[in-house]
Amino acid sequence: IEADRLLAANLQAFLKTAGHQMEWHVDPQVAMDAIDKKKPDLLILDLLLAGRSGVEFLYELRSYPDWQKLPVIVFSSVSNRELGQSAPDALKQLDIAVYLYKPQTNLSQLAAAIKQALQPMPVR
Repeated sequence: IEADRLLAANLQAFLKTAGHQMEWHVDPQVAMDAIDKKKPDLLILDLLLAGRSGVEFLYELRSYPDWQKLPVIVFSSVSNRELGQSAPDALKQLDIAVYLYKPQTNLSQLAAAIKQALQPMPVR
């Protein structure tokens, strides 16, 4: 879910060359409907969304049993400092696989985060 159309198009092209399929959404509600229909393997989410925050979206997503374990990569231009001191606990509670700060993340780092997030969890 990404509001920036140019960035989303670039990410889509990059991920396609890396062998991934990507469906891009701007509207959080449309994205939620698509998640229910398409059953994705991973969600890449910006925290700055149209009409609501990405954190609100994550709280709603995690409220559904089917989506409590969906790997989520937060890829946002909102820094940890801007999120505040309670942010690490909130993001941990929301089971975020990786938090990537856009200005300091290149495409190879994003690809590595995707690969890591898609790895099966070890059985304990």
